[in-house]
Parts: sequence; structure tokens; C-alpha cells
Amino acid sequence: MSQPLMYIDTSEVREGALDELKIAIEELVAFIDANEPRILTYHVYLSEDGTRMTVVHLHPDPASLDHHMDVAGPAFRKFAHLLTMSSIHIYGEPSERALRQLHEKAQMLGCEDVAVHHPHAGLARLGR
Repeated sequence: MSQPLMYIDTSEVREGALDELKIAIEELVAFIDANEPRILTYHVYLSEDGTRMTVVHLHPDPASLDHHMDVAGPAFRKFAHLLTMSSIHIYGEPSERALRQLHEKAQMLGCEDVAVHHPHAGLARLGR
């Protein structure tokens, strides 16, 4: 049985871009809600001063992350002028296709740091 995956990315918000970024993020969240029924959670956090953004999503399995990258991936381009990505961290075992797409996303948004953290031990109580 496939294990869940957690995705976390961090970005620096470009000066003067916060208001436009907030609108774009709200549109992206609505799009994901309407088009990705398998994603378990998708949350965007902004630092108190609005200079840093963190995105966290949880997938039940690698296929859900693959679907997310295929469906939402084209929307990432609209963020390129609003932020500079610092890192992407995946906790779990992504597919090679998703990993390739994540590297492309990172480069497009100004970063090279894509790290995969392989599971060692744990449990999941999803769907309870």
C-alpha cells in the first residue's frame, strides 16, 4: 500500500507583490478544491510581516501528487513575478515524474533546492 506524501515549499514574497499574491493564491486554492478531489489538505501560510510564504499539502499517495502537478502545474507560472522560491521538501516517496516536475517548478520560481525525505517509521490515521 502506498504511503501518504507531505509537500512543503517556502518562498520569499517580492516587495510590493503581497496583495496580488494573496488574490492569486485564493484563486489557486479554489481551483485545487474544484479539480483535485483526492488531495487531503492544501494550506498556504504567510509570515506576519508578509515577506515569506509556506505552502503545505498532504496527499494520500504518490498518484495524488502526480495529479496535482499535472492539473495545477500550469498555474505556477503566474507566481513567477510575485515570489522567489527558497525550497521544496517532499516527505515520502514521490514518483520520478513528479520529482522531475518539482525540479522544473523550482527552477522556474528561482530555486534549486528540492529535497526528498524518505520514510523511516510512522503511522497514518487518515480517513478515520
